[in-house]
Amino acid sequence: MDLGRYSLEELFLSAIKSEVDSRDLYKMMSSQTSNGLLKDKLGFLAKEEEKHRLILEDMYRKKVSKEKVVLPEETPVPLPKVEVREDTPMSVVFKQAMEAEKAAYDFYNSLADRVKDDGSMFNTLRYFARMEMEHYRILEIEKEGAERFEEADVYWPMVHVGP
Repeated sequence: MDLGRYSLEELFLSAIKSEVDSRDLYKMMSSQTSNGLLKDKLGFLAKEEEKHRLILEDMYRKKVSKEKVVLPEETPVPLPKVEVREDTPMSVVFKQAMEAEKAAYDFYNSLADRVKDDGSMFNTLRYFARMEMEHYRILEIEKEGAERFEEADVYWPMVHVGP
């Protein structure tokens, strides 16, 4: 991902906003499922995103500004958004979240390259990138489960009518 045209401030604010949005998404998904195991996994992902947010805010204060972090409504860096409506199948939400996690992986690797003069920050961002791929894999497994459930829940009219 080419981030050369963005300032470090824009990049860190985009990263923080992305973590906030992901955290909120996973919290919402967790609140809407009755599956205890899935609820735990989504809660775990929400907590991971919150930890990332806190660390990114520390990095922002060290590298960009000591001022309070003020997130923009929209980020200048084009990162995938997850669109959820009431009728959106869970498998579709998982797929969109997977795309966002994959983009976050690319984003953090590229951001790490921008701060490679700071070894600690570089290593932390590379670690974040690997964590985003772990999130991707968790979501991939859950998406497959949701697809199987959605397929089994299909109503076939007249399927039980017979002699």
